[in-house]
Amino acid sequence: MSKIYAGVDLGGTTAKLGLFKKDGTLITKWEIPTRKEEGGKYVCPDIAESIKKKTEETGLALSDLAGAGIGVPGPIRPDGYVEVIVNIGIRDWNPVKELSGLLGGIPVKGENDANIAALGEVWQGGGKGYEDVVAVTLGTGIGGGVILGGRIVPGSKGMGGEIGHMVMDWDWPEPEACNCGNRGCLEQIASATGVARIARRFMRESDRASSLRDISGVTAKDVFDAAKAGDTLAQEVADYCMMYLGRALAYVSQVVDPQVFLIGGGVSKAGQYLLDLLQKHYDPLIVLTKEKAKLKLATLGNDAGIYGAAKMIIDER
Repeated sequence: MSKIYAGVDLGGTTAKLGLFKKDGTLITKWEIPTRKEEGGKYVCPDIAESIKKKTEETGLALSDLAGAGIGVPGPIRPDGYVEVIVNIGIRDWNPVKELSGLLGGIPVKGENDANIAALGEVWQGGGKGYEDVVAVTLGTGIGGGVILGGRIVPGSKGMGGEIGHMVMDWDWPEPEACNCGNRGCLEQIASATGVARIARRFMRESDRASSLRDISGVTAKDVFDAAKAGDTLAQEVADYCMMYLGRALAYVSQVVDPQVFLIGGGVSKAGQYLLDLLQKHYDPLIVLTKEKAKLKLATLGNDAGIYGAAKMIIDER
């Protein structure tokens, strides 16, 4: 059998894994818990043992594994060094070297999880056919990945694509700071958490009727569902939040000049309604060219990371 490649997308709760052929065929995928105990010392050993076991279960030998890619939820330097991954509690770590050693010395490459998700979408998802792409993931936070010429642009310190921490509201009216320490970051406004936060603010500041008032623990999904159903307060919340995201995309477009923006993550399930709001606020700010970058939905969902991780190591071989 031809060589296979492992893709690993490490998250704070689970690690998603997949085995791929070089042409992008997914052989199998699975998840394992992320054990954070004792400073995350079990993370790489668990991943390595899981890959060995799944390779054997699939009827393959470890010698069939040509390499592995791993995405981590934080900045990672070109040599694989990670200063800190806050949501796992790991510091001064090199998952690339550790995982390679645990898998018999095979080549391993590491990258930020948002970047590999972007690469996965370009390879086999919504960005297929494009080479210059910015992917935006709207989840609990906001992740971003930049692909130019078909390759990840990580930045000098692995911070490339961190659009969630662009400060968009310099007069941030709420007491909470962003997880990064700044105030008024895009993540605080347009992430799933941000949309819910803004909805609560709008309801506090007005006594207008809204179906959102009947929901305990309003979520971004609740906001967009209500907006689509004609709830005017929910529509104003959605428009306000996506105004900031649309502006952010326009600013990024002026610097990166992508062919397409791919919008993924849980909030993207709002679909065309979401894209229409973004387009409304994005288009007027792009005045130097008639050929604006397209706004599209990502299509691989939670699998984007494992696809991108595998593609990353395939490109190195």
